Amino acid sequence: MIEHSITKDIQAQRLREAIRVLVRRFALAERADISCCGMTVAQAATLEALSHGSLRLSDLGKRLGIAPSTLTRNLARLEERGLIQKQPDPTDGRAQRVALTEVGHDAALGVNRHEEAFARSVLDRLPRGSADATLATLEDLLGAVRSATESCCPGAYDHLMTTSKIDITGGIHE
Repeated sequence: MIEHSITKDIQAQRLREAIRVLVRRFALAERADISCCGMTVAQAATLEALSHGSLRLSDLGKRLGIAPSTLTRNLARLEERGLIQKQPDPTDGRAQRVALTEVGHDAALGVNRHEEAFARSVLDRLPRGSADATLATLEDLLGAVRSATESCCPGAYDHLMTTSKIDITGGIHE
């Protein structure tokens, strides 16, 4: 029984380290890809969040997981570049919505193409025939992470995703 516990501890350490390295590597790759598009990772994430339609400022901040002051600075830079526009919320005169402009939609598509190219290059480096199994295992891992997170911090990641199933043709289902 003690041996089983030690094995689980070692596996937990390996998982933590593997995720840490994976997250850091993707973050670095994402920054490199996005910097060539002339924007920060936060700005690119904002474009991606808005690519599905306009959002209230409060909802956008929650989805991105950033403070209102950071969101305001981020949006000001994107607005200066003509990538987003603010509009009054038709259901609440005190609130504002933010939406992509046509130029913003083009920029979001460009960032998405860079991210997909990187993901394809990763898949190309997996052993032949293992991509589907790797993606299925990753989906299982994401589901387990979500479940474990809900046990200790209910709702903590609701702004990121509502399901762990990934559709490799269209992103994460929400």
